[in-house]
Amino acid sequence: MKERDADVVVLGAGAAGLATALHARGRRVCVLAPDTAAASGAASELAQGGIAAAVDAGDSAELHLEDTLRAAQGETNLAAARYLCDEAPLAVHFLETLGVPFARDGTGWSLHREAGHSCARVLHAGGAATGAAVMAALRQATAGTTHVEVLAGTRATRLLRDGDSVCGVLAFDVDGEPLVVRARAVVVATGGIGGLYARTTNPLGACGDGLAMALAAGARGRGLEFVQFHPTALDVHAEPLPLITEALRGADARLVDAYGKSILAGVPQGNLAPRDIVARRVDAVQRKGGRVWLDATRLRGGNIERRFPEIHACCLAHGIDPLREPIPVTPAAHYHMGGIAVDLDGRTTLPGLWAVGEAACNGAHGANRLASNSLLEALVYGRRVGQALARLPLRALPPPGALRVTDAGLPPAAQAPAALRRMMWHSLGVIRDATGLNAGLGTVTALRRKTRANDYTARARLLLAEHMLRAALRRGESCGAHYRVDAPPPTARRASQTTPIIARLSQAEIQNRSIDAIR
Repeated sequence: MKERDADVVVLGAGAAGLATALHARGRRVCVLAPDTAAASGAASELAQGGIAAAVDAGDSAELHLEDTLRAAQGETNLAAARYLCDEAPLAVHFLETLGVPFARDGTGWSLHREAGHSCARVLHAGGAATGAAVMAALRQATAGTTHVEVLAGTRATRLLRDGDSVCGVLAFDVDGEPLVVRARAVVVATGGIGGLYARTTNPLGACGDGLAMALAAGARGRGLEFVQFHPTALDVHAEPLPLITEALRGADARLVDAYGKSILAGVPQGNLAPRDIVARRVDAVQRKGGRVWLDATRLRGGNIERRFPEIHACCLAHGIDPLREPIPVTPAAHYHMGGIAVDLDGRTTLPGLWAVGEAACNGAHGANRLASNSLLEALVYGRRVGQALARLPLRALPPPGALRVTDAGLPPAAQAPAALRRMMWHSLGVIRDATGLNAGLGTVTALRRKTRANDYTARARLLLAEHMLRAALRRGESCGAHYRVDAPPPTARRASQTTPIIARLSQAEIQNRSIDAIR
C-alpha cells in the first residue's frame, strides 16, 4: 500500500479547504481534492448569492451580527458569530488582493440585499457567479505557493488513529489505489450533506463524507438536525437542481402560485423573509398538489437578462424564458448548519483532528444560516484555522508502516444510493414529525443490512443519516430550519435578547473560547 506524509492534510478543495491551506504557511500541506477537473467540484463553485460584509458606510459589523442572530433563532454561539461579522471586511479585502472582481457601482461597491438582511450588504462577482470567481482566485493562489500540494482525484475514506489521536487518513488516489497519508494534523473541509437528499443544489458527491468519517472515529457532532432548504431551486428534471439566486427576490421578483397570487402575503419581510419560512410556504403549496413560480418579469432596476445573465441562460437552457414567463421553483437541500463540533480555531473533540467550513459547526449559523454568510464563513474561519495550524507545535509523525491498514475496503461510490436520498427527503425534509423520523431510522437499518462490511464510506453515510435522524427526534420543538409539525408552536427564541449580550464579549473572550464552551 502506498504511503506519504505531510504536516497537515486537508480533506477537500473548496473555499474552506483552500483558504486553510493558504494560511498554514510554514507547514507542508497536502490537499486531497476528490475531483480531477480544473473546477473543484465543490459546492463553493456553485455559490451565486455572494458574500455578506459590512463594507458600506451606513452599515456595521454590529448590524450584520444582529441579522445573523435573528436568522439563527437563538441557537448561535455568540463569539463565533461576532468573529464572523467582524472579520468580513478583511475577507473581502483578501479576495480583492487575489483578484476577485467584485462589482462596483460608480466609485463604491455594488451591494445587494438578500433574505434576512436589514440592508444591502452582499457583494457579487461575475453577476450570479461569485462562487466560481472566488474558487478561481483561490486555486490560482494555491498553485503559486510552495507549501501546498494538491492531490487531484484523491478521496479519503477513513481517519486513521494512533492511540487517541488522529494521525492520518486512508484514501483512494486518482488510479483507484489505496493510499495512506500520515499527518500531524488532519483538517476536514469536505463541505455539506446535500448529496444525501433527493432534491439538492449541492454536487451529488457532497454526501457529508468528512463529517461521517469523523462521527465514525468518535468525534462529537453538533446541530446535525439543522438543514437549510433553499426555497428557489429551479423545478426541472436535473441533478443537482440549478439554484435561482435570492438576489432576484431582492430585486423585487415575487413568489406566486398558479393564479399569480403571492404565496408570502402577510408574512413579515415578505419576499425577503428568512429561507426556512419561505421554503415551508413553497412546500405547503406543493403538498396540496400545486406548484410555485418566481415571477421576475418586472424586475426593479432592469431585466433579468442584463442583471443576472447566468440565471437567464440557465432558464433558457431548460426551455424557460424568464423575460416573459415565471420561473418554476422548488425547495432543495442547500446548506448544513450542523457538523463536527469545533472551537473557533477548528479543533474537534479528537486530538489531531480539525474541521472548517460547512463540515464543521462552531455555532456561528445557529439554527438557520443568514444568506451569503456561507462563503464568508469558509474564508474567515479558513484563515483562522490555517493560522492556528501554522502556530501548532509539530509533533512526531508515526513512522512508515506504523498505521497498519489490513483492509482498505471498497472505493467510495460517487453518489449516495437512491433509497437513502428518497428517505432523507421524505423523513428529514422541509417539515418533520416523529412518525417520519422513525420510519427513516427503519430505512437506515434495512440499508445497513444490505451494505458490505468493508464498504466503509457507505456505512459511514448511513451512520451520519442515523445521527441526523436521532438529533431531529431529540429536538421535539421547532427551531429555525428544523420544523416539527407534531410539536407545539415554536417558543419565543432568544434571538431578540442577544444584542445586549454581544457588547459584553471582549476580543480576549472570543480568542479563548474552547471546545468545551460550544458542546
